[in-house]
Amino acid sequence: MVFVKPRRPKTKDQRRKTKMNFLENIFNLRLWSLFIKEFHQIKRNRRLVILLIIPPTLNIILFGLALNPNFENLRLGIVDESRTGESREVVSAFTEARVFQIEGYYVSTDGLGKAISDGRIDIGLVIPREFAEQRTRRETAKVQLLVDAVNANTATIAGGYAARIIGVLNLKFAQAQPPIAVSTSPLMRASVQPRLTLLYNPGLESSWFITTGIIGLLLILQGSVVASASLVREKEVGTIEQLLMTPAESSEIIIAKVAPTFLLLTGDIALALFVSRLVFNVPFRGSLFLFFFAGALCVLCGIGLGMLIATFTRTQQQAQLMGFFTNPPMAILSGATTPIEAMPTWLQPLTEINPVKHFAIIARSIMLKGAGVDVLYTHLLALMAIAFVLVSVSAWRFRKQLG
Repeated sequence: MVFVKPRRPKTKDQRRKTKMNFLENIFNLRLWSLFIKEFHQIKRNRRLVILLIIPPTLNIILFGLALNPNFENLRLGIVDESRTGESREVVSAFTEARVFQIEGYYVSTDGLGKAISDGRIDIGLVIPREFAEQRTRRETAKVQLLVDAVNANTATIAGGYAARIIGVLNLKFAQAQPPIAVSTSPLMRASVQPRLTLLYNPGLESSWFITTGIIGLLLILQGSVVASASLVREKEVGTIEQLLMTPAESSEIIIAKVAPTFLLLTGDIALALFVSRLVFNVPFRGSLFLFFFAGALCVLCGIGLGMLIATFTRTQQQAQLMGFFTNPPMAILSGATTPIEAMPTWLQPLTEINPVKHFAIIARSIMLKGAGVDVLYTHLLALMAIAFVLVSVSAWRFRKQLG
């Protein structure tokens, strides 16, 4: 038999000594030296330090500036069939506030509707021919408001602003009328009555606006992440050197890298259409070929961006951090989830070099409005130019590294 001597409970001094030994083991000189060594190593990696400081700062600034819930300078088109002092008073009431900015006058409602369909204006005001006569007879005069409801949130806010402006105008008319005339009939207290017409999204489904904008954003993000990850992994594993030993030229290597990724990501275009139709019941009123062509250009932009990121990074961790530097600003300045009109005026021109912005306009115009090439050619040309620049510059840098 083996007898085990029972352990005596530790005294208070022994427990304090054990605790002190534990703290000394944690904060000993060896651990502290390793801790300092890691900080020095991070400090020497200037690229990592820059990626840890600049992207969060830039994203916070862009989020604060771009995600603005207030709307200013919404583009207003006017059809003034009355052309009297009373009608000009209504137009002046809309322009006094900073919410609406007159984009142009139109001869007929057909021209006004085409301008809304082309995306040149956000809201239209139609003043009928008999407006001044109804005002003179103290009758309720009606005006029509045509709102582009592709962006349900903007349409709701614009309609609310317009109704408020009409309400203030009616109060001004009522105060200008004699007290007897105001009290004789309730109709005399309502001089102008707006009639709101919502175009392209009469149900004000916000998911239609968000879904059509997110498609381009996902294509760009998928293309950049997949392209950068595959090329950076080739560097880490060392297969780039093996490819250089083959008879293949650098241009052939680049095409072989881009083509499979491009073909796989174009399948996401059909997947996005299927999901948006099945889950959110988003209509499709335009050309399917034109939509796929624009989507293919968007995929090329994403692949070109990913290849460009890969030429500036050596590891997948650096590529992910670089993607954090490019992807959030691209999403914020795209107009995919929030309207560009809500951004500061000086920030809006930067959206012109964002491929997601152009594809979002193309997708919404094709799917919700049924627009064609005659309306969307400027955005298609912009997508072509951006894709050409990104792919050319990234291929040139990649070929230079191969050499």
